[in-house]
Amino acid sequence: MRIGVLEILEARAAPSVTMRLYTAALTRQYVSITPQAVSVWCRQLGHDTFYATYYGQADPKSLLPDDLDVVFLSSYTRASPLAYALAKLYRKEGTVTVIGGPHAAAFPQDCLRFFDVVVLQCDRALIEEILRDRPRGQIVTSGRRLLELPSVEERMPELEATVLWRGHTYPATAIPLLASVGCPYSCDFCIDWNRPHSLLPLDRLEADLRFISKRFPRAKIGFHDPNFAVKFDQVMDVLEQRPPGSRNPYLMECSLSLLRESRLARLRDTNCWYVAPGVESWTNYSQKSGVSVRAGGRRKLDEVVQHFELIRGYVPGIQANLIFGLDGDQGSAPIELTKEFMRRAPFVWPAMNIPVPFGGTPLFSQYRAEGRILENMPFGFYLAPYLVLVLKHYNPLEYYSQLIDLFSFWSSPRRLAKRVRAASGPTFRVGTALHQIDWRTTLGEFRRIRDLLATDRQFRAFHEGESDMLPAFYSDRYDRLLGKYAPLLSTDDRRPVLQPPVEREPRVLLNPQPLSPVTRG
Repeated sequence: MRIGVLEILEARAAPSVTMRLYTAALTRQYVSITPQAVSVWCRQLGHDTFYATYYGQADPKSLLPDDLDVVFLSSYTRASPLAYALAKLYRKEGTVTVIGGPHAAAFPQDCLRFFDVVVLQCDRALIEEILRDRPRGQIVTSGRRLLELPSVEERMPELEATVLWRGHTYPATAIPLLASVGCPYSCDFCIDWNRPHSLLPLDRLEADLRFISKRFPRAKIGFHDPNFAVKFDQVMDVLEQRPPGSRNPYLMECSLSLLRESRLARLRDTNCWYVAPGVESWTNYSQKSGVSVRAGGRRKLDEVVQHFELIRGYVPGIQANLIFGLDGDQGSAPIELTKEFMRRAPFVWPAMNIPVPFGGTPLFSQYRAEGRILENMPFGFYLAPYLVLVLKHYNPLEYYSQLIDLFSFWSSPRRLAKRVRAASGPTFRVGTALHQIDWRTTLGEFRRIRDLLATDRQFRAFHEGESDMLPAFYSDRYDRLLGKYAPLLSTDDRRPVLQPPVEREPRVLLNPQPLSPVTRG
């Protein structure tokens, strides 16, 4: 068969020229591993396989051939409208449509309106069954933890189509890798809250590191683990098997509690280049931040700043993941603490997030039970700068005013100059400038929304949960998001189906047929 695999990284069907520069340099590096694995498995099973990622570089439909038997799409919730539009086009061509990835796992019932098959958990055996049976109208899952993925060498055709430039690395290249899956924490906003942590085979990790070191000695490695090095000593032992002069720099995300001082030297010696710990909130989630028990407010801020200053002596690049608008946030205190954090730690890049009720999380269940989700808000707005729920302690006008204050502070020329001076080398200085584009764009949208909240009664009523009528502002934004694909999705198509996954039990692959022989080459 002729199989297509497309990962959608960019939500806009036609980004502006400025944003295309940003997406070409950075967004394409956010490519996921599982879509690449699906492509490899299809190729190994003997099918003609075509793989691509969409990051804003061309018409997304043009990235794959038209005459496909089956197409696999992967998408974040923010980009799901584009995935839905493409699915409609492929269905018209008689192609079996399959969706997996974060959005499918969060909102499978909604996906089933547009796709023949919705995949929750995936492995090679499940992919073979889908290709063999070509089911329709089903939510399916492997029912097993993912225990093995194709090697980096097996994924070379997919890497050449994404993170490489004409077969070579460039400064932003980050080769995606996984050492583990799942997470030991149960943060109520996270899609991994109930996925137990487990290591993938360490011999495969060692082989992948050896291959990358020999083939791409200057490339960075991007570990996609939800929480890297939970089994710290075991993972570090593998990384240390590479000779000191042939250890690729790597990026990873982890909890701050894992980055104890006794471990930082091993991170430095294995060439850890960038860490992205989760601080989340100044009032909650202190356990994973590694601060004193029940520490919050200024005490947590002091301990976190001290910890980041310690990390800075070992790792050049640091990001802090923060969320503003959780139920523990009240008044201006969270914003003022974040601004102080920015002043005291200009060498840390803060990733400021708005709470989003992704399906399958305890936060989603709580918000929906309390009637706080704006149920008519299309999925295309499930990401900052858009608010898709009613907050507990802020009215929407106050909330956006607080965000504008924070983003104006952080993106001011004075703060930018301080961040550039604090950056560890030219690569981080360039990255700071590129991220500035994103922050300024987000700030502009915050201001437009704040102005509408202040002047448009119907717009404000929608955001306060008093009206179900979607404001014209969002309909217009949705049309601009999809461009020429907008007519494919009706008003009903744009209204989400928020039924939780448990309302329709997925089909579980219990007795798979023997796998076909692996075809290499």
